[in-house]
Amino acid sequence: MKMNRGTVLPFHLYRNIVRVAYPLILIALFLAITYKRDFSFSQKEGARLIGASYMTMNNEFFKIINEQIRVRVEAEGDMIILRDPGLDVARQNRQIEEMLDMGISALIVTPVDIDGLTDVLKRARSMGVYVVVVDSNIRDEELTDCTIVSDNYNAGTIIGNYVLDKQEGGRIVVLTHEATASGSNRVAGFMDTVDGHPGFEVLDQIECEGQYEIAMPRMLSYLDEGHEFDTVFCLNDLAAEGVVAALRQRDLAGKINVYGVDASPDAKALIDEGLMRASAVQFPTRIGERAASVLYDIFDGKDTEKTIIVPVDIVSVENIDSYNKERWQ
Repeated sequence: MKMNRGTVLPFHLYRNIVRVAYPLILIALFLAITYKRDFSFSQKEGARLIGASYMTMNNEFFKIINEQIRVRVEAEGDMIILRDPGLDVARQNRQIEEMLDMGISALIVTPVDIDGLTDVLKRARSMGVYVVVVDSNIRDEELTDCTIVSDNYNAGTIIGNYVLDKQEGGRIVVLTHEATASGSNRVAGFMDTVDGHPGFEVLDQIECEGQYEIAMPRMLSYLDEGHEFDTVFCLNDLAAEGVVAALRQRDLAGKINVYGVDASPDAKALIDEGLMRASAVQFPTRIGERAASVLYDIFDGKDTEKTIIVPVDIVSVENIDSYNKERWQ
């Protein structure tokens, strides 16, 4: 039947179209309501669940480690769940307990406190959950399958030797994070290196938990108390950046020698500007890749090293141009 514009369908044809279309519409609505995407399409049968808990996720360092592990886990058809304790050891314990209840096969963990996870890791071991520690040790390494860390003591030593080589003397303030093995070892390496050298004196240690937002106000308070110093060693670059921010507020940036550990992009920018002198270089990409490799070696029943130490280096005002300033190592 030829139809012109404006032609109205005969009622019997309209009724037939509705009769055919109505069931199809109902079926489409049913599928739209009940269909759920299967996110496991890339996961193998019997996929493992991997738990991850780093001491804080406001540090890009841990994001890079986790990304390296996540890529490998998903490539293997497994799943990873990430929890952020935010430097709260009680919260980290609760989150790990929850992940154990979820049925994780392995745990990647950076402890908020060197002694703070003993009970929950004992439970993990009793359940047959593998434990891989990254970045900062736990005291009882019998509770771990493998620990992968930077050479943290040497990171402090490298900076200490640089200070001794480049400065004739130093009235030194040290920013610390006493609850962690990594921070304590860096500080110990630095202190042991400069100790006993004429003209070099450590005046004070300031606890900052390795956080910019704690380091900056505490350094401001220290400055306002009238202390005289010319050198600051920080356990990491976040603390060093907080120190530089405080020095800027008191018109002292570039006049005090500031040192850190990490060689983060932000710290390298400060070194390039002459607002920091040097930072010990960590390699989070290597740590993450190594952790992922060790994890699947453990799953495959292969022998693995109990402790893996990743070497460190130094970036300074002298060699900054040899490093990529825009990214981590």
